Amino acid sequence: MTSAEKAKSEPLIDLQRLVVSVRRRRRLWVATALLGLIAGGLVAMLLPSPPTAVAQILVIHPDDSPTDSGTLMRTDVAVLKTTKTAGEALKKLNSTQAPEEFLKDYEGLGLTNNVLQLTVKGKTNDEALARAQAISDAFIAEYIGRNQAAAAAQQKALLDQRNQAQNELTPIEASIVTEEAKGRNANPAQLERLYSRRAELTSKISDYDGRAQEAGIGTPKVAAGTQIVDAPRILPRSLLKTLATDAGIGFALGLLAGLGLAAITSVVKDRPVLRREISQHLGASVIAQLPKPPRFLRRSTAATRRQRVAATLVRAARQEGGSVSLLDLGARKVTAALAVDMARELAGKGPVSLVDDLPKTNLRELAGEGPIRVLDRGDTPMTAKERRIGVGSVEPGTAWTDLEFLGAETILVVRTGHANTEWLHTVARQLADRRIPIIGVVVVDPDPRDHTDGTLWDGLHTALRGRAGAVPERKAPPERLTPRPVAKPVEMFPDEDLPVRRLSPVEPPREKKSARRRPPTPYKRPEEHDNADQPTKRFSPVSPDNAEAL
Repeated sequence: MTSAEKAKSEPLIDLQRLVVSVRRRRRLWVATALLGLIAGGLVAMLLPSPPTAVAQILVIHPDDSPTDSGTLMRTDVAVLKTTKTAGEALKKLNSTQAPEEFLKDYEGLGLTNNVLQLTVKGKTNDEALARAQAISDAFIAEYIGRNQAAAAAQQKALLDQRNQAQNELTPIEASIVTEEAKGRNANPAQLERLYSRRAELTSKISDYDGRAQEAGIGTPKVAAGTQIVDAPRILPRSLLKTLATDAGIGFALGLLAGLGLAAITSVVKDRPVLRREISQHLGASVIAQLPKPPRFLRRSTAATRRQRVAATLVRAARQEGGSVSLLDLGARKVTAALAVDMARELAGKGPVSLVDDLPKTNLRELAGEGPIRVLDRGDTPMTAKERRIGVGSVEPGTAWTDLEFLGAETILVVRTGHANTEWLHTVARQLADRRIPIIGVVVVDPDPRDHTDGTLWDGLHTALRGRAGAVPERKAPPERLTPRPVAKPVEMFPDEDLPVRRLSPVEPPREKKSARRRPPTPYKRPEEHDNADQPTKRFSPVSPDNAEAL
């Protein structure tokens, strides 16, 4: 797969990396959640909710039906939140507050199709109760007046239609009387039409009278039924409940804000946190990892782990009489302690010295009194059997040309999430330009749930599997030649006792094979019997040599 195909296959946002980045920034979102919790508690204590009064109103609808879906009650709630109702309530309270501002202090809620709940806030308990009573009275008066006006208008319209029908009936009655007065000369067809029209108008007049009476009867039922069924009362306030509610809301909002901020910063900063990403960007395998150094507890456990990692690094850079460097990137204290542990591991096998080029650390204090010498860069030339460990940094501002004086090979100590992708590429490029191979990477403070593969499958000459394969072979006996072995990777620091090179066996030259002659068939005398009727038998020619043999 080419680099272009890899770039196309990589997702725009790696969810695993995003989750790990957000988890590593848990201090941020935990801090924002705690701030939200504290802020909610302070709001509940310093800014308590004002006194609240509640009342319930029974509303009778003239056109109510069991199949109503709450439309009539929603209409009543909307009417309750009008400036007309608010203005009438303010008149009862003798208040100069604007109706628009007063609307923000109360709410209406339809509990059922006929029960309306009113919630009113006030500065004091008495003011809240007075406001609830005034708003309830204003709503009931407005509702009853609106229904009475509607009923009166409907009754008046019905009576007007009845009077119109009555006026039309009067000439019909006169025409009937006139036609009947003619006696036998009356027109029967004309009388039939007049009788039919009179009956129709009489029926309409009777219907209009009944509907007008029903319209007048419905209004008193609405006026008598619409009333306050639950008098205004102050809602009890619990400080603990209010405190818990406000604190919970603040905690949730702070947590969401912190998680969102952590996710955005992890995407924008582009700092690798997975071993796979660190290995790819640095071009070297992850050979060890160390947890974040503890501040107070479990220091002995951390020191034991660090010593095991130091032994691993010593085995990785196992050549005698060579120099290796530890370069820090975000883990200065761990790098210094790891270099001292490596020097102590090598001190029992020969002379070892440390080259201190790591800023803001004191290797002499860490090394203490002992066989380990701590030198500055360029103090003393290295002897033949001496192992030298250089300690430096590849943070921004590093003098890249000085790294080659710290060691011919290097081990990078990188803290996860410290450097961005661009800087990791810069470190790898600068080390390659200085021709300093990277033995491996030690990851500090990795994510406990990071199970990605940090092995680099390219660059066999620097990978640990290539270095481990370069083991000295046994010398072959002089009298026996063995086949030539497969070429092994070239080591940066070859051992002094080089193995005998095995040569392929030399075979003696072979003579060219000549074409084999067919051996002559020996002559056999024929048996003495009658062969007259048999065909003549051909014999092979007899050579002079065969003749002499015979």
